[in-house]
Amino acid sequence: MGKRIGSGKRGRSPGRTAVLLGAGALVTGMLAGCGSGGGLKINVYYAPEDSFQKVVDNCTKAANGRYEIVYNKLQRGSDDQRLQMARRLAAGDTAMDVLGLDVTWVSEFAEAGWIDEWTGENKTAASQGVLEGPLETATYNGKLYAAPKNTNVQLLWYDDRITPTPPKTWQDMIAESKELKAQGKPYSIVFTGAQYEGLVVFYNTLVESMGGHILSEDGKSVVMDDGAVQALALLKEITSSGITDPSLTNSKEDDVRQTFQRGDAAFELNWPFVYASYAKDKPQDVSHMKWAVYPEAKPGTPAKTTIGGYDLAVSSLSAHKPEAYEAALCLRSAENQKFSAINDGVPPTIESVYHNDTPLDPAKPAGDDNPNMAIKYPMRDSILDALKDAAVRPLTPAYQNMSTVMSKILSPPAEIDPQATAAQLREQLGDALQSKGVIP
Repeated sequence: MGKRIGSGKRGRSPGRTAVLLGAGALVTGMLAGCGSGGGLKINVYYAPEDSFQKVVDNCTKAANGRYEIVYNKLQRGSDDQRLQMARRLAAGDTAMDVLGLDVTWVSEFAEAGWIDEWTGENKTAASQGVLEGPLETATYNGKLYAAPKNTNVQLLWYDDRITPTPPKTWQDMIAESKELKAQGKPYSIVFTGAQYEGLVVFYNTLVESMGGHILSEDGKSVVMDDGAVQALALLKEITSSGITDPSLTNSKEDDVRQTFQRGDAAFELNWPFVYASYAKDKPQDVSHMKWAVYPEAKPGTPAKTTIGGYDLAVSSLSAHKPEAYEAALCLRSAENQKFSAINDGVPPTIESVYHNDTPLDPAKPAGDDNPNMAIKYPMRDSILDALKDAAVRPLTPAYQNMSTVMSKILSPPAEIDPQATAAQLREQLGDALQSKGVIP
């Protein structure tokens, strides 16, 4: 879900990780690959996900005794996830087979030679029916390096008792927020304004929605064109007009959720996980929680919302690559993506899953105790609309450096000077692409 988006403050550079790992941790990883019970083990390193063990068990069963898939649950923090895998891979750990990568890590791991390209039948199977945006996150230099497992995209959330219809453009929403404030009603526009990856994601959405670019298409040089400068101006206007929550500069995804859920905001820009939370905590009011695609930054031009998610890659050091590819494909199959979407709230990457209204137990009628996609994702059409015209974050091996720089320069957003801030970003992002002056 949205809360798994990276924080923007990453670990040390890959070239230094072997020293940090040490022999003891490497031996531990290799022993884990052997397994105490004997037989072939396929080790999957993946973020905490409540029902993922069930998916793993199903895929182990499908292997018919040829191998067992072992779920090595990574730390909850994305920084720690990335650092643990980077350390092990840099040290030559052959016990790692399938890697769960945040969509911002694929380019870095591919450039480092830590993951293999997907080719032939495996590539075809990993790409079939996948939405374009999620597939792009798994691609580097025109080659596929991972299989998209789940995606994510933010929506605009509102309460129809306060605003019967959603604003279509940012200027409409700003004007409506000011009017609500004058009437003494909940008025705030809330989003992830803290100094971390969430602020970078929000800014990237504004840039892409303005038709702008932060980096060149190949990710090798800084652009920061007129669209990127216009996005800075809009970000400043939003945050300096008295229509954001006082806690904006400390707000991350769950803070934003809680503010809106308390009734202290009129508009929330956040991931779909907020709907399930609202339905659980305020079932009597959930019928009033409505959603729409992001407002337009340029009137008449649909917004391009930045996507999140996780991809599954195969370690270049794996001693069991055929089985690793097979396991990865099973873990992100259409049926397992539906199971994970319904149980863990992680939106699928395969378009057909959104239209699959078969409940989890097909032998019983669909209902709250036997949900299907329509029950768990009433906003699925809006998610699909956003995904079909989505934005991805700049695809570069230096993304973690970039994110660290951008979150610092953009915070606090109310103090942005569009031209001066753009010049500062051009200079410091140029250094970040060369890994100068920042420790990712």
